[in-house]
Amino acid sequence: MRHLLTGFELSQDEYLDILETAAAMKKEPAKFNTVLAGRSGAIMFEKPSLRTRTTFEIAFYRLGGHGVYLDLQNGELGKRETIADYSRNLCRWVDCLVGRVFSQRTLEELAQYGSVPVVNALSDLYHPAQAMADYMTIKEHIGAIKGVKVAYVGDGNNVTNSLFVAGAILGANVTCFSPENCSPDAAVFIKANEIAKKNGCKISVENDISKLKDFDVIYTDTWVSMGDNTPLDTVRKKYMPYQINNNLVEQSGAKIVMHCLPAHRGYEITDEVMDGPKSVVFDEAENRLHINMAVLAKLINA
Repeated sequence: MRHLLTGFELSQDEYLDILETAAAMKKEPAKFNTVLAGRSGAIMFEKPSLRTRTTFEIAFYRLGGHGVYLDLQNGELGKRETIADYSRNLCRWVDCLVGRVFSQRTLEELAQYGSVPVVNALSDLYHPAQAMADYMTIKEHIGAIKGVKVAYVGDGNNVTNSLFVAGAILGANVTCFSPENCSPDAAVFIKANEIAKKNGCKISVENDISKLKDFDVIYTDTWVSMGDNTPLDTVRKKYMPYQINNNLVEQSGAKIVMHCLPAHRGYEITDEVMDGPKSVVFDEAENRLHINMAVLAKLINA
């Protein structure tokens, strides 16, 4: 039994296998419509969602399985009954647990006490399926992943962490440009950096936005993570130098522009860029479906 909790669990070959399977499922989905016949999964969400919920539910459906959505936004997980008992119950009925949660520890407890694969659909530390969809999109538009130079711009968060993890394993060069004291998780960076060294690529963190030059990809996310009630206007001054606009795209030399969504237009990215010729934002969003299909197929049928 395998879990997808952080992305560190997978080897380079396993990442590539998921990406290749996702590409095949995108091309000819009908070939895979019985892969999860008779199988089911619990889709547990403590946070609201558009892309993640929709793509996981449709992923189960397209593979011939069934995803049961459990709305946990009232905060009942771990309160009405323990996370351990929640996991023990669900594992008697379903073949997989998918969790979009506030704390990484919640997913770890679900995996610790359960008996089926657990998939991280987003936590405070990681967003592994998102990163897989990102690198699938990069492969489609750039033609390669190994050696590609990716610039992430803005707040160092769970998306940044997962771009580092998957990039290090796949051989991409990833630099996070963020204001001081807004860098990605240090422990995640250190672990991913060791992997990057072995794979002949480089990951780094930089504050000086003037150094953002000669990249293949420029990527951003919201300046305030979901669940953080800080008004965007209160952080605007700090982050505005990192806004992806036409000038920054031109400075970067990037061939494509990415955003994991939802986007706050006029803040981390402008309309001109979001809707411009280099934007692959909605290709990236579509690929979440195909990656989720591949991840579910691999883990449930392991």
